[in-house]
Amino acid sequence: MTYDLKITGGTIVDGTGAPRYRGDVGISDGKVVALGSAPEHAERTIDATGKVVSPGFVDIHTHYDAQIMWDNLVSCSPWHGVTTVVMGNCGFSVAPTRPEHRDLIMRTLENVEGMSVDALRAGLGEDWGFESFPEYLDAVDQRGCAVNVAALIGHTALRMYVMGEESVSRDATPEEVATQRRLLREALEAGALGFATSKAGTHIGYDGNPVPSRLADPSEIAEIAKALGEVPNAVMQATVGRGLSHDEFADIAEMTGRNVSWTALLSGVPRQDYRQELARAAEIQARGLHVYPQVAVQPVQFEMSWKAPFIYESLRCFQPVAKSDLEGRKAYYADPDWRETFKEKAGNGGIIGDRWARTTISWYPSEPSMEGRNVQDLADDQGRDPVDVVLDLALDADLDMRITQDVINYDRDDIEVLLSDPTTVIGLSDAGAHASQLCDAKYSTEFLSTFVRDREAFSLEQGVHMLTQRPAEVFGITDRGTLAEGRPADVVVFDADEVGHLGKRRVNDLPAGADRIISDAVGIEAVVVNGTVIRQHGVDQVEAGPGLPGALLRNGHA
Repeated sequence: MTYDLKITGGTIVDGTGAPRYRGDVGISDGKVVALGSAPEHAERTIDATGKVVSPGFVDIHTHYDAQIMWDNLVSCSPWHGVTTVVMGNCGFSVAPTRPEHRDLIMRTLENVEGMSVDALRAGLGEDWGFESFPEYLDAVDQRGCAVNVAALIGHTALRMYVMGEESVSRDATPEEVATQRRLLREALEAGALGFATSKAGTHIGYDGNPVPSRLADPSEIAEIAKALGEVPNAVMQATVGRGLSHDEFADIAEMTGRNVSWTALLSGVPRQDYRQELARAAEIQARGLHVYPQVAVQPVQFEMSWKAPFIYESLRCFQPVAKSDLEGRKAYYADPDWRETFKEKAGNGGIIGDRWARTTISWYPSEPSMEGRNVQDLADDQGRDPVDVVLDLALDADLDMRITQDVINYDRDDIEVLLSDPTTVIGLSDAGAHASQLCDAKYSTEFLSTFVRDREAFSLEQGVHMLTQRPAEVFGITDRGTLAEGRPADVVVFDADEVGHLGKRRVNDLPAGADRIISDAVGIEAVVVNGTVIRQHGVDQVEAGPGLPGALLRNGHA
């Protein structure tokens, strides 16, 4: 035998948690054919001496649903060793969508997921090439991708497809619920990985409306979710909110017999003790129910413009702001009465007023010397409330400024507790979403550098398992997450002493010239998907377009 690719001399960490060992990996026809000893000749060889050879990382929480249609390299997840992504989380798929609702869906994504509507319009075009979810899966399959892709069907798109614009304003009728359940079953039979929904108060859609899934009664969600139990392999992802929490997740898991993973169990949430949430999760799992909280490996940090104040749009006082144009927003920000209302929540003494001590001015082109200044320090120096300070600065700059704020999950000691709990699974990278506000696609390199190497909270074997087999199993992805003979050859070669990232930088490479934040990886030596090297030494080895090696994982497998 001649291998297509051989990776030699590395330390193999197979994803199962088993002890590491030195050896080679032989790959042919996209699969691992030799592991440990690979004596035959290879057409291409990667020397992994002194490096770790592991399965590709599995990111269960992305929002590449739209981006994949114009960027099938799905940058920048592969840069950080990710070889499989799950998209459609929080209920925000782009299918099913009727042609007359396309602009509403794009405007919803603009608001709730921080995606430029100009980029979406330019990238998706006038004719998307699909309407139903099965048609969307076929379009993704035909276009191809650099990495493997699994797709959830989103409740927001599903509800709007059935109910139109009334999906943001009323309950569904029994007939409409039945139609949604039928369409979910149709999507699952076509290869959808599962069903995603959200009741999160922060999920605000077009014109300041709640996203459609938030209008769903818990009984609607449960009735639709029954379809998950009618197919062999399906999962549910949900974003927690009023009327959708531990009890509802347990009921759905018991009713369907399927895994439920919810977003997200985080520290630093006002009026919530994450340890109590962990205890509830443990109680549910002790009952034999498969409900898994997702946790994040890094602070939930947003870079925000006051033109699109995502961090605060769930506050009632921002509802009229969200419906306003630029001049209207400026008028609200300047109004003393409106400011007083905002201060009750976010000013000195407000429930979330402590955030200003974790807030810096990240972009202020009219006076660059302001960049990097801490907002609370500025307020203390001036003897003023931080709300007044930051809004006055924004108005002086015609709102042409940005702040960076650690919103929640900012204490790494607390994050370590969450990561260490046996009930949880790593998720919430949000890759592909909030493009101009954050870049958490670097979650894998952040985890390996901070929690495995620097803090030594986890062994290398544990850390790789948490990035590979664990998320794959929770999401029913049956042929990824481990290195073994006969398995698809998704492989990452990385330097355990160097792996990490270079922070964030802003670029203007989205359609229509829209901007986004990206993060460059370090220490990721090679990324292999189904036997093809897609990235090596920090450089893409494949080009966007046809013929890419990633597989569409219908029902969780290729």
